[in-house]
This record gives sequence, C-alpha cells and structure tokens, in this order.
Amino acid sequence: MLLAVQSTPLDFLPIALMFVVALGFVVIMLFLTHQLGPKKKSKVKLETFECGIEVQGNARLPFSIKYFLVAILFVLFDVEVIFMYPWAVNFKQLGLIGFVEMLTFVGFLLVGFYYILKKGALKWE
Repeated sequence: MLLAVQSTPLDFLPIALMFVVALGFVVIMLFLTHQLGPKKKSKVKLETFECGIEVQGNARLPFSIKYFLVAILFVLFDVEVIFMYPWAVNFKQLGLIGFVEMLTFVGFLLVGFYYILKKGALKWE
C-alpha cells in the first residue's frame, strides 16, 4: 500500500536557505570588489584595449545586419536539434505515431528554411 506524502513549507527551507546564501555571496563579493579595487583613473587606463593590437579607427562603425541575422538563424536551427535528441533516444518506444510527429516537426523546419531562402536572408551582397 502506497501512502501519499505531502510536503510542508518547512521542507523547502534548505532550498530557500541556499538561495539566500548564494544571493548574499554575490552581493558581498560585488561590494568588496568595489571597495577594495583600485580607484585611480588615468588616460592610459581609460584607453580602449584590443588584445594588444593598436586601435585603428572608430570602434562604433556600423556593419551589416546580415551578421546578426545569420547568427540568430544559426541559433534557431541549432536549438531545434536539441528537440530531436529525446526523439532519437526513444525512437522504438514512440513507434509510428512518434515517427509521424517527428516528420511533421521536420516538415515545419523545412517550411521555415524555405521561407528564409525565399526572403534572401542568407544571400550576401
């Protein structure tokens, strides 16, 4: 016979305590580094630093939005692979219904990819 176990608010005390300790640690470390850190500002310290390479021109020059678009599309389609992993692991248990659902999912991805190609989002000019 299985008995239903109900949790009480006291059962969540260790979790709440962990969050309080973690938040306190972050706040204390931010405060200490601000108080103990160096405060002298000089022209040399305020200069831009690019991995030891001399700065050439203005760093605020605009560049093509295509870089951002390609990065976002990569992340979008890369995350979709994460959804395919559990399906691949449970392929035999899901049977034909799971296979049809995954074909539908891949079909939606292909429709989205076709839309991106038709809009010319991946064309470089």
